[in-house]
Amino acid sequence: MTTRSEFGTWAEYYVAQYLESKGYTVIEKNYRKKWGEIDIIAQKEGILIFVEVKANKKEIPGFEPENRINPEKLRRLNRAIQTYIVSKKYPDDQKQQIDVISLTLDRDRGVAKIKHFKNIEV
Repeated sequence: MTTRSEFGTWAEYYVAQYLESKGYTVIEKNYRKKWGEIDIIAQKEGILIFVEVKANKKEIPGFEPENRINPEKLRRLNRAIQTYIVSKKYPDDQKQQIDVISLTLDRDRGVAKIKHFKNIEV
């Protein structure tokens, strides 16, 4: 993994595998519109889950990946979510939530640390 883009793609793949191992069904990845992107769209127990993936190549205290979620990012994500729901013709009362999953590589131990923040407030 040399470029930022390659690392991001790998992180999203890794997170999708993590979600599936936890009983989620991944519906779609990288839903993009000019005004926003959804990294992973999954479903579990009838709830549509829109997942924002943040990743770091190494652990840096105080610079955890989840700290890069800001109000502008959430606004753009929410706009993409609304477009997705309408374009896929989901009912108005479709249960949904936004999750943030942060991934940090620990190269010394050869593992990726995952933190899953469920149903964050927008």
